[in-house]
Amino acid sequence: MNTDYLPWIGYAASVIIALSMTMSSIIKFRWINITGAILFSTYGFLIHAFPVGILNGIIVLVDIYYLVNIYSKKETFEILEINAESEYLKRFLSFHNDRIQKILPGFAYNPDMNTVSFFILRNMSVAGLFLAHREDGTVLHVGLDFVLPEYKDFKNGKYVYFKLRQKFIDAGYTSVIAEGNNLNYFKYLKKLGFKEVKKGVYTKEL
Repeated sequence: MNTDYLPWIGYAASVIIALSMTMSSIIKFRWINITGAILFSTYGFLIHAFPVGILNGIIVLVDIYYLVNIYSKKETFEILEINAESEYLKRFLSFHNDRIQKILPGFAYNPDMNTVSFFILRNMSVAGLFLAHREDGTVLHVGLDFVLPEYKDFKNGKYVYFKLRQKFIDAGYTSVIAEGNNLNYFKYLKKLGFKEVKKGVYTKEL
């Protein structure tokens, strides 16, 4: 039996495990880590290194356990509306500016532009920040939809654009517009039901 391919399984597993350690999102970490652990477990059994196979098999079970908990966990979402001149808001933006610039290059905070400003709370912890303003009377123009890395699982977005939908309608908004030049942000918008109307500009009816 040709076993020349076996070391490559070990190399691939090592790379994937190492990659998982770079993930700031706990969900991404678990999914990538479980992939690496499955490969390592398979590798261990194939080369008859049973401690390696068994240990990584246990890691697979642990990852599955935590993923089930994450996806089945009931979380409490709330918004904390804030004044556009809030000192905490300004310090939050300054602290996370490098990460914000990666999502929305060139973003600059303009308090006069924001008619909607709130932090998104998950179980009373700050998970993100939403800034927007009214445009053309009924359009909610998103200036910043920022989610902290550890909460990047689309739950924040679903809460804002689906759970808060009636709140926006009651305030007189009929549609939402968001724009940028970041591919990951565009993927995020599409998953939330936005449609591209022109390059870098997405809209969603409420």
